[in-house]
Amino acid sequence: MKIFGEKEIWLVTGSQHLYGPGVLEQVAKNSQEMAQSFDDDNAISVKIVSKGVVTGPKEIKDVCNQANVSENCIGLMLWMHTFSPAKMWIGGLKSLQKPYMHLHTQFNAGLPWSDINMHYMNLHQSAHGDREFGHIGTRLRQDRKVVVGHWDTEKVRLQIDDWARAAIGFNEAQNLKVARFGDNMRQVAVTEGDKVEAQIKLGIEVHAYSTGDLEAQCAEVSESQIDELVALYKTDYQIDEEVLADSEQVNALRNEARLEIAMETFLTEGGFGAFTNCFENLTGLTGLPGLATQRLMSKGFGYGGEGDWKTAAMVRIFKKMSLGKKGGTSFMEDYTYHFGEQDLVLGAHMLEVCPSIASEKPSAVVAKHTIGIKKDIARLLFAGATGPAMNVSTIDMGNRFRIIANLVDTIEPPEPLPNLPVATALWKPQPSLEVAGAAWIYAGGAHHSAYTQGVSISQLSDFAEMVGVELVVIDNETNLPSFKQCLRNNAVYYHTQQGC
Repeated sequence: MKIFGEKEIWLVTGSQHLYGPGVLEQVAKNSQEMAQSFDDDNAISVKIVSKGVVTGPKEIKDVCNQANVSENCIGLMLWMHTFSPAKMWIGGLKSLQKPYMHLHTQFNAGLPWSDINMHYMNLHQSAHGDREFGHIGTRLRQDRKVVVGHWDTEKVRLQIDDWARAAIGFNEAQNLKVARFGDNMRQVAVTEGDKVEAQIKLGIEVHAYSTGDLEAQCAEVSESQIDELVALYKTDYQIDEEVLADSEQVNALRNEARLEIAMETFLTEGGFGAFTNCFENLTGLTGLPGLATQRLMSKGFGYGGEGDWKTAAMVRIFKKMSLGKKGGTSFMEDYTYHFGEQDLVLGAHMLEVCPSIASEKPSAVVAKHTIGIKKDIARLLFAGATGPAMNVSTIDMGNRFRIIANLVDTIEPPEPLPNLPVATALWKPQPSLEVAGAAWIYAGGAHHSAYTQGVSISQLSDFAEMVGVELVVIDNETNLPSFKQCLRNNAVYYHTQQGC
């Protein structure tokens, strides 16, 4: 069983009747062999299913429409084994609502120099069959992934898996519901946005609930359920005996258990993959959830603080895309800077950083929360694992959404942080804080982000193309004059493309 269960990518192979039944039989056999080889390869995380050979407009449109209504199909891999006149593909491609990859390959790797004849040439025409097909994708102005190389190489298969994971993210976005407990933090601009347009463009649904709805769910949690979950806390985390010997701190742990059970039940029963809350809107609750939110994120739910539904959605999408890969994903905030020989960013939030990014077993502690309801709240403490990472902000530009990505290098803190009662990650932005900070601000990035070590920039780029959203990248190649010109060019492009 693949890690994404029954989700599938369909391999559809193009040809035509011109070459006779013998060639088509061989094309079908080769296509099936290729799909089976992909499906047997653990490097490709999604099932690959051969949908055979298509040779005319009706067959092509039929398979595209079948893909549209299939719950398991997340995208198509299209390959022209022979020449396949591209006008045949217009109707199907125009009706297709799932993303597609154009795999530019051929079945045999090397040429049989001494035996090659016209029969061989007619059978192995991908070199120009795929160019004919590629033309119609460009003529239709369709964003798609093009992968070039022999299908039986590791390089090509890794690109297929990257794209497949992006397709998983696209599929998740099309079906994602975000529960918003309370409203946005008052007077904050960047965490708001057009929820109707988000549903039209990205597929994301945002549903608002009062904290009273969550309070009612909390009232249904039994003491035995809380006992069981607190026992699990003791197994999963380091907890000092002083905490367990103090009745007030134990009650803080039990309060988080009650909130975790209530929120997970509410979200699961409602079909929600992500949620938000806000410290300014906690009426009826005993405090802002800390440990409870961290654990829900570690279970795969997306989260955004202060009503930030866009970041909550992206955290969930990244968690789905990176399933089974090394490296976690968390809600994050650029909290404070270290200017010195090396300029650094200390990332954190008031309580809610996901333990999936932790470098070691987290500690559960109880400390004072001083914003909103001021009280002792249990939370997990840890430092983020070192290595490459990416901060991503999704913003509403008014006429379009923009995804901003900054590649960063996470490092160990040079000194301990004994008095800081929140989880952290310390990173050096690429190419530098001076350039990255300015570029982020020029692009309009939020103070919140989806921080991930499990999703690559290649996967994010594929995802952004699938949903048709602008992506700007800040990395070691970024310089500010070129970046600012890129923003200007993008503004013109999206203005003319969308008629806005």
